Amino acid sequence: MHTRTNTVKIGQTLIGDGHFALIAGPCSIENKEILSETSKSVQNSGANLLRGGIFKLRTSPNSFQGLGSEAFEAVRLAKEETGLPFISEVTDPRQISDLMPLLDAFQVGSRNMHNYELLKELGKTDKPIILKRGFSGLIKEWILAAEYITSAGNDQVILCERGIRTFETATRNTFDINAIAYVKENCSFPIIADPSHGTGKTSLVKPISLAAIAAGADGLMIEVHPQPAQALSDGFQTLNFNEFQSLVHHVKQMLPLFSKTLEA
Repeated sequence: MHTRTNTVKIGQTLIGDGHFALIAGPCSIENKEILSETSKSVQNSGANLLRGGIFKLRTSPNSFQGLGSEAFEAVRLAKEETGLPFISEVTDPRQISDLMPLLDAFQVGSRNMHNYELLKELGKTDKPIILKRGFSGLIKEWILAAEYITSAGNDQVILCERGIRTFETATRNTFDINAIAYVKENCSFPIIADPSHGTGKTSLVKPISLAAIAAGADGLMIEVHPQPAQALSDGFQTLNFNEFQSLVHHVKQMLPLFSKTLEA
Protein backbone atom coordinates (compact mmCIF):
# COMPACT_ATOMS: atom_id res chain seq x y z
CA MET A 1 0.00 0.00 0.00
CA HIS A 2 1.31 3.44 -0.95
CA THR A 3 1.05 6.13 1.71
CA ARG A 4 3.00 8.78 -0.19
CA THR A 5 2.28 10.29 -3.60
CA ASN A 6 5.03 11.51 -5.89
CA THR A 7 5.09 15.24 -6.57
CA VAL A 8 5.05 16.66 -10.07
CA LYS A 9 5.91 20.28 -10.75
CA ILE A 10 4.14 22.28 -13.48
CA GLY A 11 5.80 25.66 -13.67
CA GLN A 12 6.15 26.54 -10.00
CA THR A 13 3.06 24.57 -8.94
CA LEU A 14 3.56 21.30 -7.10
CA ILE A 15 0.97 18.53 -7.40
CA GLY A 16 0.80 15.56 -5.05
CA ASP A 17 1.86 14.74 -1.48
CA GLY A 18 -0.43 17.41 0.00
CA HIS A 19 0.00 19.95 -2.80
CA PHE A 20 -3.31 20.63 -4.57
CA ALA A 21 -3.74 21.98 -8.11
CA LEU A 22 -6.74 23.89 -9.42
CA ILE A 23 -6.67 23.87 -13.22
CA ALA A 24 -9.27 25.97 -15.01
CA GLY A 25 -10.10 27.48 -18.36
CA PRO A 26 -12.28 26.99 -21.44
CA CYS A 27 -12.80 23.63 -23.08
CA SER A 28 -11.63 25.13 -26.37
CA ILE A 29 -9.73 28.30 -27.11
CA GLU A 30 -12.12 30.33 -29.25
CA ASN A 31 -10.23 33.63 -29.47
CA LYS A 32 -7.72 35.77 -27.57
CA GLU A 33 -10.38 37.87 -25.85
CA ILE A 34 -12.30 35.00 -24.27
CA LEU A 35 -9.15 33.18 -23.18
CA SER A 36 -7.68 36.34 -21.68
CA GLU A 37 -10.89 37.22 -19.82
CA THR A 38 -11.32 33.67 -18.54
CA SER A 39 -7.68 33.27 -17.51
CA LYS A 40 -7.68 36.45 -15.46
CA SER A 41 -11.00 35.57 -13.83
CA VAL A 42 -10.04 32.04 -12.77
CA GLN A 43 -6.69 33.30 -11.47
CA ASN A 44 -8.47 35.91 -9.35
CA SER A 45 -10.71 33.16 -7.97
CA GLY A 46 -7.77 30.96 -7.00
CA ALA A 47 -6.76 28.76 -9.96
CA ASN A 48 -3.04 28.12 -10.11
CA LEU A 49 -2.91 26.49 -13.56
CA LEU A 50 -4.63 27.36 -16.85
CA ARG A 51 -6.15 25.02 -19.41
CA GLY A 52 -7.56 25.46 -22.90
CA GLY A 53 -8.03 23.22 -25.93
CA ILE A 54 -5.86 24.02 -28.96
CA PHE A 55 -6.41 20.79 -30.91
CA LYS A 56 -9.72 19.07 -30.16
CA LEU A 57 -10.69 15.49 -30.94
CA ARG A 58 -14.46 15.44 -31.44
CA THR A 59 -16.84 12.58 -32.08
CA SER A 60 -18.47 14.41 -34.99
CA PRO A 61 -16.28 15.67 -37.85
CA ASN A 62 -18.69 18.61 -38.10
CA SER A 63 -17.99 19.81 -34.54
CA PHE A 64 -15.50 22.57 -33.72
CA GLN A 65 -12.04 20.98 -33.81
CA GLY A 66 -10.13 23.82 -32.16
CA LEU A 67 -8.14 26.67 -33.66
CA GLY A 68 -4.93 24.68 -33.91
CA SER A 69 -1.82 26.81 -34.37
CA GLU A 70 -4.01 29.93 -34.62
CA ALA A 71 -4.50 29.63 -30.84
CA PHE A 72 -0.80 29.88 -30.04
CA GLU A 73 -0.78 33.66 -29.76
CA ALA A 74 -3.81 33.58 -27.44
CA VAL A 75 -1.97 31.16 -25.15
CA ARG A 76 1.14 33.35 -25.11
CA LEU A 77 -0.98 36.35 -24.18
CA ALA A 78 -2.79 34.52 -21.36
CA LYS A 79 0.48 33.30 -19.90
CA GLU A 80 2.00 36.78 -20.11
CA GLU A 81 -1.01 38.42 -18.47
CA THR A 82 -1.36 35.95 -15.60
CA GLY A 83 2.08 34.43 -15.16
CA LEU A 84 0.39 31.02 -14.79
CA PRO A 85 1.49 27.78 -16.46
CA PHE A 86 -0.64 26.51 -19.34
CA ILE A 87 -1.86 22.97 -20.10
CA SER A 88 -3.39 21.71 -23.34
CA GLU A 89 -4.07 18.44 -25.09
CA VAL A 90 -1.68 16.96 -27.63
CA THR A 91 -3.50 14.71 -30.09
CA ASP A 92 -0.72 13.66 -32.46
CA PRO A 93 3.04 13.06 -32.04
CA ARG A 94 3.66 15.55 -34.87
CA GLN A 95 2.31 18.36 -32.67
CA ILE A 96 4.84 17.86 -29.88
CA SER A 97 7.67 19.94 -31.32
CA ASP A 98 5.37 22.92 -32.00
CA LEU A 99 3.77 22.75 -28.55
CA MET A 100 6.99 22.23 -26.56
CA PRO A 101 7.93 25.93 -26.23
CA LEU A 102 4.32 26.96 -25.60
CA LEU A 103 2.98 24.54 -22.99
CA ASP A 104 4.09 23.81 -19.44
CA ALA A 105 2.44 20.37 -19.45
CA PHE A 106 0.88 18.09 -22.04
CA GLN A 107 -2.54 16.55 -21.62
CA VAL A 108 -3.34 13.18 -23.17
CA GLY A 109 -7.06 12.94 -23.76
CA SER A 110 -9.33 9.98 -23.14
CA ARG A 111 -9.29 8.86 -26.78
CA ASN A 112 -5.50 8.65 -26.76
CA MET A 113 -4.91 6.68 -23.57
CA HIS A 114 -4.22 3.64 -25.74
CA ASN A 115 -2.14 5.57 -28.31
CA TYR A 116 1.11 3.99 -27.23
CA GLU A 117 3.23 5.63 -29.90
CA LEU A 118 2.10 9.05 -28.66
CA LEU A 119 2.79 8.01 -25.06
CA LYS A 120 6.28 6.81 -25.94
CA GLU A 121 7.07 10.08 -27.73
CA LEU A 122 5.86 12.09 -24.74
CA GLY A 123 8.05 9.92 -22.57
CA LYS A 124 11.06 11.35 -24.40
CA THR A 125 10.15 14.91 -23.40
CA ASP A 126 10.88 16.73 -20.15
CA LYS A 127 7.35 18.11 -19.76
CA PRO A 128 4.83 16.88 -17.17
CA ILE A 129 2.08 14.71 -18.68
CA ILE A 130 -1.54 14.65 -17.53
CA LEU A 131 -2.92 11.29 -18.64
CA LYS A 132 -6.70 11.07 -18.77
CA ARG A 133 -8.36 7.71 -18.30
CA GLY A 134 -9.88 6.22 -21.44
CA PHE A 135 -13.67 6.26 -21.39
CA SER A 136 -13.65 2.45 -21.44
CA GLY A 137 -10.27 1.98 -19.80
CA LEU A 138 -9.68 -0.33 -16.88
CA ILE A 139 -7.67 1.15 -14.01
CA LYS A 140 -4.95 -1.43 -14.69
CA GLU A 141 -4.79 -0.37 -18.37
CA TRP A 142 -4.62 3.29 -17.34
CA ILE A 143 -1.70 2.70 -15.00
CA LEU A 144 0.08 0.62 -17.65
CA ALA A 145 -0.44 3.46 -20.13
CA ALA A 146 1.29 5.77 -17.64
CA GLU A 147 4.15 3.30 -17.49
CA TYR A 148 4.64 3.65 -21.26
CA ILE A 149 5.55 7.27 -20.53
CA THR A 150 7.76 6.54 -17.53
CA SER A 151 9.50 3.65 -19.31
CA ALA A 152 10.56 6.07 -22.05
CA GLY A 153 12.25 8.27 -19.45
CA ASN A 154 9.67 10.79 -18.23
CA ASP A 155 8.50 10.16 -14.66
CA GLN A 156 6.42 13.37 -14.42
CA VAL A 157 3.02 11.74 -14.90
CA ILE A 158 -0.28 12.81 -13.36
CA LEU A 159 -3.38 10.64 -13.79
CA CYS A 160 -6.76 12.26 -14.43
CA GLU A 161 -10.07 10.54 -13.73
CA ARG A 162 -12.70 11.91 -16.13
CA GLY A 163 -15.49 9.37 -15.96
CA ILE A 164 -16.11 6.15 -17.85
CA ARG A 165 -18.87 4.76 -20.03
CA THR A 166 -21.40 2.56 -18.30
CA PHE A 167 -25.00 1.57 -18.98
CA GLU A 168 -26.11 4.73 -17.11
CA THR A 169 -27.34 7.58 -19.33
CA ALA A 170 -28.49 10.17 -16.78
CA THR A 171 -25.03 11.76 -16.89
CA ARG A 172 -22.51 12.10 -19.71
CA ASN A 173 -20.16 9.63 -18.01
CA THR A 174 -20.04 7.72 -14.74
CA PHE A 175 -17.48 9.47 -12.55
CA ASP A 176 -15.44 6.77 -10.82
CA ILE A 177 -14.74 7.93 -7.27
CA ASN A 178 -13.43 4.40 -6.59
CA ALA A 179 -10.60 4.96 -9.07
CA ILE A 180 -9.23 7.94 -7.14
CA ALA A 181 -9.13 6.08 -3.84
CA TYR A 182 -7.70 2.98 -5.53
CA VAL A 183 -4.88 4.90 -7.23
CA LYS A 184 -3.97 6.66 -3.98
CA GLU A 185 -3.74 3.28 -2.26
CA ASN A 186 -1.98 1.29 -4.96
CA CYS A 187 0.42 3.52 -6.89
CA SER A 188 2.46 6.66 -6.45
CA PHE A 189 1.21 8.75 -9.36
CA PRO A 190 -0.62 11.96 -8.38
CA ILE A 191 -4.23 11.91 -9.51
CA ILE A 192 -6.56 14.78 -10.36
CA ALA A 193 -10.26 14.82 -11.18
CA ASP A 194 -12.15 16.24 -14.15
CA PRO A 195 -15.75 16.52 -12.93
CA SER A 196 -16.73 18.56 -15.99
CA HIS A 197 -16.36 15.59 -18.36
CA GLY A 198 -17.11 13.17 -15.55
CA THR A 199 -20.67 14.45 -15.21
CA GLY A 200 -21.42 16.51 -18.31
CA LYS A 201 -23.71 18.67 -16.19
CA THR A 202 -22.86 22.06 -14.69
CA SER A 203 -24.90 21.55 -11.52
CA LEU A 204 -23.00 18.36 -10.66
CA VAL A 205 -19.48 19.79 -11.01
CA LYS A 206 -19.31 21.23 -7.49
CA PRO A 207 -20.55 18.19 -5.51
CA ILE A 208 -18.41 15.77 -7.52
CA SER A 209 -15.38 18.06 -7.09
CA LEU A 210 -15.79 17.96 -3.34
CA ALA A 211 -16.33 14.20 -3.38
CA ALA A 212 -13.12 13.79 -5.40
CA ILE A 213 -11.18 15.75 -2.78
CA ALA A 214 -12.58 13.50 -0.05
CA ALA A 215 -11.49 10.45 -2.05
CA GLY A 216 -7.92 11.78 -2.20
CA ALA A 217 -7.63 13.79 -5.43
CA ASP A 218 -4.54 15.97 -5.76
CA GLY A 219 -6.27 18.51 -7.97
CA LEU A 220 -9.25 19.45 -10.11
CA MET A 221 -9.54 20.31 -13.80
CA ILE A 222 -12.58 22.54 -14.39
CA GLU A 223 -14.03 23.99 -17.58
CA VAL A 224 -14.89 27.70 -17.27
CA HIS A 225 -16.27 30.17 -19.82
CA PRO A 226 -17.75 33.68 -19.50
CA GLN A 227 -20.95 32.56 -21.26
CA PRO A 228 -21.18 28.76 -21.27
CA ALA A 229 -24.37 28.72 -23.35
CA GLN A 230 -22.42 30.31 -26.19
CA ALA A 231 -19.29 28.14 -25.89
CA LEU A 232 -18.25 26.33 -29.07
CA SER A 233 -17.73 23.07 -27.18
CA ASP A 234 -19.11 21.46 -23.99
CA GLY A 235 -21.00 24.49 -22.70
CA PHE A 236 -23.46 22.19 -20.92
CA GLN A 237 -20.77 21.12 -18.44
CA THR A 238 -18.94 24.44 -18.14
CA LEU A 239 -19.07 26.81 -15.16
CA ASN A 240 -19.43 30.56 -15.51
CA PHE A 241 -17.20 32.89 -13.51
CA ASN A 242 -19.50 33.16 -10.49
CA GLU A 243 -20.06 29.41 -10.35
CA PHE A 244 -16.31 28.81 -10.44
CA GLN A 245 -15.73 31.34 -7.68
CA SER A 246 -18.32 29.55 -5.54
CA LEU A 247 -16.65 26.21 -6.21
CA VAL A 248 -13.25 27.55 -5.18
CA HIS A 249 -14.73 28.92 -1.95
CA HIS A 250 -15.92 25.43 -0.99
CA VAL A 251 -12.72 23.77 -2.15
CA LYS A 252 -10.65 26.07 0.08
CA GLN A 253 -12.86 25.21 3.04
CA MET A 254 -12.48 21.49 2.42
CA LEU A 255 -8.77 21.11 1.66
CA PRO A 256 -7.48 21.59 5.24
CA LEU A 257 -9.66 18.69 6.38
CA PHE A 258 -7.54 16.41 4.18
CA SER A 259 -4.15 18.03 4.85
CA LYS A 260 -3.95 19.56 1.39
CA THR A 261 -2.82 23.04 0.37
CA LEU A 262 -3.81 25.12 -2.65
CA GLU A 263 -0.74 27.21 -3.44
CA ALA A 264 -1.07 30.59 -5.13
